[in-house]
Amino acid sequence: MNDREREAREASEAREALERVQRDTETLGSSALARMGRRAGDHFGARDAVGASDGGETDPIELWGRRVGRVLSLIGVVILGFWLLVQLDIL
Repeated sequence: MNDREREAREASEAREALERVQRDTETLGSSALARMGRRAGDHFGARDAVGASDGGETDPIELWGRRVGRVLSLIGVVILGFWLLVQLDIL
């Protein structure tokens, strides 16, 4: 039993080390702009809307509601930014 426990512990440590290496190379291997673009696409595509309580299932109405709300908020930010630039006589 002692050998099996030691092997299981070593395997667990090795897995954690490999996960850390993978996470670090992803951070260093791709540009910050590409990562931000992927995260923004995932955000507006509502890929983060997976319901954990339902076993990973998400209500389609909730999914589309999030997408519509996020797109409308982006449009609102663009309009407010444009309005600010007009008020500051930049445009």
